[in-house]
Amino acid sequence: MKTAIITGISGQDGSYLAQLLNSKGYKVIGTTRSYTLSSYSGLKYLEIDNNVHIEEVDLLDVFSIIKLLNKYQPDEVYNLAAQSSVGLSFEQPIGTLQFNITSVLNILESIRLVNVKIKFYQASSSEMFGRVNQLPINEYTPFHPLSPYAISKATAYWTVVNYRESYGLFACNGILFNHESYLRSNNFFVKKVIRESISISKGIQNQIKLGNIELKRDFGYSPEYVKAMWLLLQHHTAEDITICSGKSVLLKDIVYYIFEKLKIDKSKLQIDTNLYRPVDIEDMYGDNTKAKKIIGWEYNLDFFEVLDLIVEEEIKNFK
Repeated sequence: MKTAIITGISGQDGSYLAQLLNSKGYKVIGTTRSYTLSSYSGLKYLEIDNNVHIEEVDLLDVFSIIKLLNKYQPDEVYNLAAQSSVGLSFEQPIGTLQFNITSVLNILESIRLVNVKIKFYQASSSEMFGRVNQLPINEYTPFHPLSPYAISKATAYWTVVNYRESYGLFACNGILFNHESYLRSNNFFVKKVIRESISISKGIQNQIKLGNIELKRDFGYSPEYVKAMWLLLQHHTAEDITICSGKSVLLKDIVYYIFEKLKIDKSKLQIDTNLYRPVDIEDMYGDNTKAKKIIGWEYNLDFFEVLDLIVEEEIKNFK
């Protein structure tokens, strides 16, 4: 039986990845900074909370990580832990950079010291690319980060590359573009729009306030994206691979699609310039050719199909 450690297991990707690894026969260990402050609602929702062992680990303490690796001797480590809000990173730049960079360095150094055969996956982000001169984005597109979050992820990315090239670690970056699901946190755009639109349809609230919706993004479905994470660590060589749908969708079209689906008048939408980010990217979409060719990942979902799935699940569970 293989053993895998998942940091950030309480998030949507952590929950779906734990479900996938359980189905593959893995022993799954999840980490948390605090037993009392963390929520495992995703694991409970997927009915796998009894199949995952949770360990309290401070990723800013390298000795805590070394102790964890020595205890479980994992085959694979999936690092999904991060301060992942772009907006919050502008408000808390120091904390974002400190955690998102130092935690990755600590895990890699711990692997180097304990067992260089442990395979490592780093959750990188399309936000690293920032302002680009040419679309679609692929693994060779230069980084031009536009937020503290993106800077932290770009630094972590190159740290992974450095440990792979310098110490021979099997360390990979999965560069994921936006991916959504019912388990997504409520503060993310798609989940916010769906939940508040349902509230409007039920007469609970009257309007939805959004920032700039004249932007285009590459969106996918989280349960399918975690399959790419696993496939990346099963490949015979360590690779850095872009995981995306391959096309972008206008945020306004997402809002109007959900409105139409729930029979909501467009007048219920209010644009609030206070919600605009200091710097933003007009359009961004990736090229998933390498993921399909090298690791055999398959993805053909249209994002409006994904929206149908999430809206249906959200309505069924709405409280």
